[in-house]
Amino acid sequence: MALIPFAACLMSLGCLAPAHPPASALQLTTHDTAGRIGAVALTCDPAGGTHPKRDKACAVLSAAGGDFSRITARHQACTLIYAPVDVTATGTWRGKPVSFRTTYANRCEADRDSDEVFAF
Repeated sequence: MALIPFAACLMSLGCLAPAHPPASALQLTTHDTAGRIGAVALTCDPAGGTHPKRDKACAVLSAAGGDFSRITARHQACTLIYAPVDVTATGTWRGKPVSFRTTYANRCEADRDSDEVFAF
């Protein structure tokens, strides 16, 4: 087995580790009209953080390419009671900055329309 000299290895870039997409790290918050505030950390690639459904949240975001506006809502009926919930997501998704903010009509809609990404 021939050994490649260190200088040749560096010049060919053949000794570098394969590139992996950067991990994703997000801070998610909710705030409702009753004054309840929730905040969790979510990391993906690998899934981690304080989100109670981190594996599912990472899968949902992966399917949407990290774009919160492209999340496919779950099929679920919600009441028409207006109790707004403000949500935010900030951080990075595979190296790209994320800044998302919206208001859902109530907690049920927030959980349904985010496919449980904001269910905490």
